[in-house]
Amino acid sequence: MKEFYLHGICFCFSSQVTYLGKVSTTGMQFLSGCTEKPFIELWKKHTLAREEVFPANALLEIRPFQVWLHHLDLKGEATVHMDTFQVARIAYCTADHNVSPNIFAWVYREINDDLSYQMDCHAVECESKLEAKKLAHAMMEAFKKTFHSMKSDGRIHRNSSSEEVSHEFESDDG
Repeated sequence: MKEFYLHGICFCFSSQVTYLGKVSTTGMQFLSGCTEKPFIELWKKHTLAREEVFPANALLEIRPFQVWLHHLDLKGEATVHMDTFQVARIAYCTADHNVSPNIFAWVYREINDDLSYQMDCHAVECESKLEAKKLAHAMMEAFKKTFHSMKSDGRIHRNSSSEEVSHEFESDDG
């Protein structure tokens, strides 16, 4: 786990995780428990493929405007591929799952080639419940910074206080 600070502000949080994958989800309301069903589907696939010891296969890096998921090679060393997620397209995140407390999940709005979109639930297994909660908190902070930037740049025109938005995006981190 690494945190980078500048003038007392955390700009990046990273953690080695096991990427469980993604599954499409439906619905437009993202409330507590909304990731449970898609997560159970991912967890079943993961446990069926799981060996005795399943090492971390990714590095999740949360930044103010983007989340980077670096996929690692079989030795857990070199990055072989990286997925990038725009923080502004993340609809929900949580670190509170009944199946396993070490899971961090987020719902991401993926834009297709025809400009339609789909909602995908992504999940990672962390080393501990605390690590999952730290990722949820870092994601919430990244969203706040992204929102403030978008509002000050004039990309968001609605008359809303940052407190209202932070309540809309509160991560379900216990």
